[in-house]
Amino acid sequence: MSTAMSKRLEGKTVLVTGASSGIGKSTALEFARTAPKNLKIIITARRLEALEQLKSDIEKEAGSGVKVLPVKLDIANPQEVREFVGKLPEEFKDINVLVNNAGLVKGVAKAPEIAEEDMNTMFATNVTGLINMTQAILPIFLARKGDLPGAGDIINVGSIAGREPYPGGSIYCATKAAVRSFTDSLRKELIATRIRVIEIDPGQVETEFSVVRFYGDKSKADKVYEGCEPLTPEDIAEVVVFAAGRRENVVVADTLVFPNHQAAATVMHRKS
Repeated sequence: MSTAMSKRLEGKTVLVTGASSGIGKSTALEFARTAPKNLKIIITARRLEALEQLKSDIEKEAGSGVKVLPVKLDIANPQEVREFVGKLPEEFKDINVLVNNAGLVKGVAKAPEIAEEDMNTMFATNVTGLINMTQAILPIFLARKGDLPGAGDIINVGSIAGREPYPGGSIYCATKAAVRSFTDSLRKELIATRIRVIEIDPGQVETEFSVVRFYGDKSKADKVYEGCEPLTPEDIAEVVVFAAGRRENVVVADTLVFPNHQAAATVMHRKS
């Protein structure tokens, strides 16, 4: 039996960035599980092989009711973002939900030892890339007609780091604070439309995030999660899909999600 949420999502086209792993991958799967009868999902990332595997996983689980389009895309490349919509097959161009999930962190250096390359990489992906993707998709939303002009969901995956900066994360925290400011401004700018602007801020989640932060050193990444039970990508995916599945007049504007052992960015209880 279809739920009210699945019925609201039926017939929509969802775009998820950074879908090759972690939260993005789980979000695409959760949308497919929630609305398996009539849904289109565009999944993007730099690793096409991982996207093709995700497409296979979704089709195996959800069946023929979900159409999946994998697209190799580096959101840090403005030219690729500019060309993205024009290259989509016609049946996938009418996007309803944009999940700006792609993001990363590099290193734990403190000023003045922060590598310029790491700074540029984080800002190009987490801030400029997210804004460029939003500007590429927003005209599709604004073109929709109704009692108010425009309709669609922009869901930005932020972080507790955007609310509470911590030592060793100054650049990453700054990028997520920029996302938070952009999200809040955009919501106000679009107030006369039916476009919903949503931010989901996870606390500690176990993904490839820490492996990337430590430049591929998994032993260092694993230590981040010792003595505690972090959130899973599925936990955040469920919140993203819940927000997208609300009645059109309901905006889950701002959500902070912690695991039980965490009370702030730097306040955590670990088992001894």
